[in-house]
Amino acid sequence: MTGILAYGAYVPRLRLQRSVVAAAHAWFNPALKGLGKGERAMANWDEDVITMAVEASRDCLTGLDRAVIESVSLASTSAPNADRQNAGIVKEALNLADTTGSFDLSGGQRAGTSSLIQALAAGPRQVTLCVASERRKSKAGSEAELNNGDAAAALLVGSGDVVARFMGSHSVSVDFVDHFRAANKEFDYTWESRWIRDEGYAKIISGAVKQALDKFQLNPAEIDHLIVPITLRGVADGIAKKVGIRPEAVCGTLAGTVGEAGAAHASLMLVAALEVAKPGERILVTGFGQGCDIIILEVTEAIAKLPPRKATSGWLARRQPETNYLKYLSFNGLLDMDKGMRGEADFKQPLTALYRNRKTVLGLVGGRCTKTGTVQFPKTDISVNPNDPTIGTQEDYPLADRAARILTYTADNLTYSPDPPAYYGMIEFEEGGRMMAEFTDADPESVEVGRNVDLVFRIKSVDDLRGFTKYFWKAVPVKQL
Repeated sequence: MTGILAYGAYVPRLRLQRSVVAAAHAWFNPALKGLGKGERAMANWDEDVITMAVEASRDCLTGLDRAVIESVSLASTSAPNADRQNAGIVKEALNLADTTGSFDLSGGQRAGTSSLIQALAAGPRQVTLCVASERRKSKAGSEAELNNGDAAAALLVGSGDVVARFMGSHSVSVDFVDHFRAANKEFDYTWESRWIRDEGYAKIISGAVKQALDKFQLNPAEIDHLIVPITLRGVADGIAKKVGIRPEAVCGTLAGTVGEAGAAHASLMLVAALEVAKPGERILVTGFGQGCDIIILEVTEAIAKLPPRKATSGWLARRQPETNYLKYLSFNGLLDMDKGMRGEADFKQPLTALYRNRKTVLGLVGGRCTKTGTVQFPKTDISVNPNDPTIGTQEDYPLADRAARILTYTADNLTYSPDPPAYYGMIEFEEGGRMMAEFTDADPESVEVGRNVDLVFRIKSVDDLRGFTKYFWKAVPVKQL
């Protein structure tokens, strides 16, 4: 049986309040006030498409053996690298075998659903981790600034004890341009919304859904969850009515809590649907962008056996309202802040050193002495055990998913940080081993000695001169319940 083996998601902790954005632009465009309700997911300064993809993948793979993964795909229209494989970095961060295939998909909003269709078609032959992630830039004062959101989702696809059985797919390709962005441009250019709704959503999506139902001889009443990744109010309900699907089957679009996550949005909504779906229920997923993709799934009994994970609802519950609009502008490169002399460092990356140490840097792989059991980071030829400094006994020991706590910390207001103060200190792993770490998603109330931390894959620094991003692992203080 081919289908979805596991699912996961990631939504950044920060939630920009739309009301502060609308208020900031009221002098220029009062009409934005109508879009000023709710909040949108906002990536931290050290998050991008790759870091969010890693977190969604880790959520998806909770409690599972990563050795089964044969391929990793990353779908996005906002990936940071044009000529460095983004999925390859995700593969390294997950410590997957070097024999794992990896590839990027882009070029439109259907990238996420199209990659999922490809993986489902190959399901009987290989296990693929399908990840979709977006952090799109939008002009200040635009509707997109209010409507878009940053997020990622991951789906493990293959054959076996699937949680959702693949029933079939259908695709329609038509060059209907609702918006576009040239390769040398930062922002999307969007056409008139009523025309997009009437000629695009209402006709293309509805037509594709009808064709898919006919193709697989399904009655619209048999669809229990309809996923339409369009956050414009009323669109999903209108499509359901037009094709005969029950109103209660229409899934929430996450418009008021996340925003529209581009190529990742259909997958994010699918994860949310799988969280509540019951065995035997059928899910119809649509993907829109120069045509339409349709994926039909049936939930199985195996969904009850999947290890607990955060998924969409868990990340939505982990939120911090953000009312500082200038911080949002700064984090997204829309406001050029004066960094001062301390921010003038040259962050050139020696690529030879990165390659040699890629497991240490990207995978957070330490060492464990096979003789004494001593754990250390980084891994070295000589054990750090002072009572038995043996040579050549170290084995790889991944640390990213190990429990750790804060041993010491500093809140530094002198060193440059895009989000001062800079928090850093010593953390100690439960099974042994220590490392100096930066803290992220932190505040004065959460950083304290003895506090448990989670390790997360984040941006270490950006070489603006050459356009290269350095990644490493940081510690996030676990909030007390």
